[in-house]
Amino acid sequence: MATEIRSALSRSADTLVLDALGALSLIVMLVVGLHLPSFF
Repeated sequence: MATEIRSALSRSADTLVLDALGALSLIVMLVVGLHLPSFF
């Protein structure tokens, strides 16, 4: 099980970074969108 997870992570390491970056940008947009009404 652990070797399968390790091999899957090693095969998709570059796309994993891009997916994490995309998820982080979605979280930032959500937080900004929720705080936007307090500015007006």
